Amino acid sequence: MAFDPIELEVLWQSLIATVNEQARALQRAAFSPIVREAGDLANAVFDQRGRMVAQAVTGTPGHINSLARAATALLDEYPPESLVEGDVLITNDPYKTAGQLLDVTVLYPVFRGGKAIAFFGSTIHHTDVGGYGIGAGARDVFEEGLWIPICKLMNAGQRNADVWRFILSNVRQPDHMSGDLHAQMASGEVGAQRLLSLCKQHGLDDIEALADEIIERSEAATRATIRELPAGTYHARAELDLADGSRIDIVCAVTVDPVLGEILVDYEGSSGASPYGINVVKNYTHAYTTFAVRSVLNPELPNNHGSLAPIKVEAPVGSIVNAVSPQPCTARHVVGMFLPNALLKALAQIKPEQAMAEGSGAVWTMQVSGNYDDGRPFITAMFTYAGGVGARAHKPGLSACSYPTGVAAVPVEVVEASAPIRFHRKSLRTGSGGRGQQIGGMGQTVEFSVDTTRPWQLNAVTSRLAVPPEGIFGGGAGAAGSFTVNGDAVRTQQRITLQPGDRVSLELPGGGGYGAAEEAPPA
Repeated sequence: MAFDPIELEVLWQSLIATVNEQARALQRAAFSPIVREAGDLANAVFDQRGRMVAQAVTGTPGHINSLARAATALLDEYPPESLVEGDVLITNDPYKTAGQLLDVTVLYPVFRGGKAIAFFGSTIHHTDVGGYGIGAGARDVFEEGLWIPICKLMNAGQRNADVWRFILSNVRQPDHMSGDLHAQMASGEVGAQRLLSLCKQHGLDDIEALADEIIERSEAATRATIRELPAGTYHARAELDLADGSRIDIVCAVTVDPVLGEILVDYEGSSGASPYGINVVKNYTHAYTTFAVRSVLNPELPNNHGSLAPIKVEAPVGSIVNAVSPQPCTARHVVGMFLPNALLKALAQIKPEQAMAEGSGAVWTMQVSGNYDDGRPFITAMFTYAGGVGARAHKPGLSACSYPTGVAAVPVEVVEASAPIRFHRKSLRTGSGGRGQQIGGMGQTVEFSVDTTRPWQLNAVTSRLAVPPEGIFGGGAGAAGSFTVNGDAVRTQQRITLQPGDRVSLELPGGGGYGAAEEAPPA
């Protein structure tokens, strides 16, 4: 089927509007503040073959690009021809989806003429799936929470009762879990209704021909961009430190093949697996790798199966960037969101005018749990804070901005409403950005306590407390971070128990500077 260019543009914009509406429906209906307020989610539409055709503009690269690969895994287990109208698939298998048990993926089929013509997928961060919670202290994946294998959440329009019972019996807040699952299904239904209207309006029996056109054009444009780059292999490394003092090396080699129009990113030489839950599954490594490469190549191109295909990723099996079961991985964002720091150093050798200094990397995540004075339990959804972004050739780094994830900070008022948390301070960290021709972005300072007469627990995931973000092309380093309780440094990745009146202080790192102060940036 040939598409008129104008009609193709109308159809493409309609697809984008459809997945954006799907995402808005999910955020409006979600129970978890991290989804509703921060946008820690992904929404996309897939064709019959499980290829991502379009994604919503809201969401995080880690979720979106992992979802792009996860749909195929779900459809391998339940081929489209085996599904009936009213079926809905679910899983949180971390090694096939987004890398942690708290991220649950739901796939909603769209039926027309008695067959599944498309799928709307969503991945969101749930408040709780039992187990350890959002922290790095679990010893293996089985301690981290409930593992939901690929299965049917809904069966021909009816609740798969045993699946729902297993899930809701293993979480601390079943109402929240149930509400968020229903929000995911509702968003899929919204997407399905809009897509069916689109097909009817344009006389389409399915979207296969449209998907082929979009994906083939996206892949061709990506390969054309790569063919303009000089051939070669470009090496880089970056060092990350954790609260307990351990160090992690991320080593990458970026090979450009202009003949094939492909880029290969190889992480051979990176650190081995960690005993902590910071190991990154291949999907999540692939997600942030492709995001970083595409943001330098041609960020205006649509992000779909076609534009991702020319970017290949290899990583040693069982290493910190290619975790295998049962390696723990709940806090995989610590390393996954740090990967662009190494990648951008390698890409700076190819396109220095689009280079960026190192930033703080991963957001710092906090989860508080305990009991009210009357004995009732409370547990907060994950709330996050961002440090400074590295400076660029012609612009300073962004302050307190969560690059590369894009997740927003949950407002302090929302966090305080979800649990007896009291914030004492939240401000930019003056002087934390690295000096240079362009100055690195500032980190931020956050202080909070919990209003309770009982001991309470804190799951905190921090990084870059000793090794500061490096500058680039002569720029200065940003300030390293600090994590203290009552003024004493915290030196553990484990959950900690705190007492009434204890005050937590966070000082997030600043971004590195770009260029020596007396030098002009490249034209």
